[in-house]
Amino acid sequence: MLTRGFAIAVLTALVTLSVPHASFAKDGPRGDGGIECGLYDCEVEVNVPGQAGGQGNGSGAGGSGNAGDQADGGKSTDLTNCTYKLVDPPPPAGSLDWEGHEPGDGAVYEETCRWGDSGDTIVRIVWLAEPPGEDAVDPAVLAQQAVDQMTLLGPDIASPRSAGRYTVGVPVWMWVNQSATTYGPNTASASAGGVTVTAVAKVSKIAWRMGDGSTVTCTGPGTPYSGSAGMAESPTCGHVYSTTSAGAPGGKYAVAATSTWTIGWQGGGAAGQLTEIRQSDVQVAVGEVQVVR
Repeated sequence: MLTRGFAIAVLTALVTLSVPHASFAKDGPRGDGGIECGLYDCEVEVNVPGQAGGQGNGSGAGGSGNAGDQADGGKSTDLTNCTYKLVDPPPPAGSLDWEGHEPGDGAVYEETCRWGDSGDTIVRIVWLAEPPGEDAVDPAVLAQQAVDQMTLLGPDIASPRSAGRYTVGVPVWMWVNQSATTYGPNTASASAGGVTVTAVAKVSKIAWRMGDGSTVTCTGPGTPYSGSAGMAESPTCGHVYSTTSAGAPGGKYAVAATSTWTIGWQGGGAAGQLTEIRQSDVQVAVGEVQVVR
């Protein structure tokens, strides 16, 4: 008996043999046999009088290639980027899709692969003894997912305030209120495929654009003003306006405070750092000292 298996996968046209089917040619002058087809593969069986089955060299009378080799012309090593989908419900016992195995011994999957560099896709039914391995989880991707779970906001500006009164030549003390969402630390984790990554975010600096063309960068939250400081400048984060805001739109300087969140993460045998930027705005009126005579 000569047996030849074929696995046929078509990208642009659906396989029309959607259910198992058998066709026999017992009365043919060249011998008897038949064709049995599954969803994606067929087995052709021919009995040729006077020849022993399975002894041919692939020259039309036999061959021992498996279905996968026939499907891709012996170039199965050219198949890349394969994905797998479990066939559900599984094929019935005796189906060619089991490749001689019994239900419960491994499983049958729909395999989708790219064929080399051609861009073509090969889809076929395969039996696997073990579930296909999952793609490796990238800890850096989980780190970004952890950051996305955080609520990272711009600075919670305590000073200068929109309702405040500021004067040319008088030091302005800038500082921010601190919380997990506006200054940190802020912690979150993300998991996938047995890998967990934990990220911790904290503001590392705040750049203040003062509206008069000046920029002040502060590496901390700033120091709250105390009346006992008098006319002294802030020891950590401050600015002195040299012109009034009278000529600015609305008579106020548009002040922007931009925080840089530095996020350290680790997990899955890796570690790294990410950066996020957030901004808050405030309008500040700056006047001149009024001299009363």
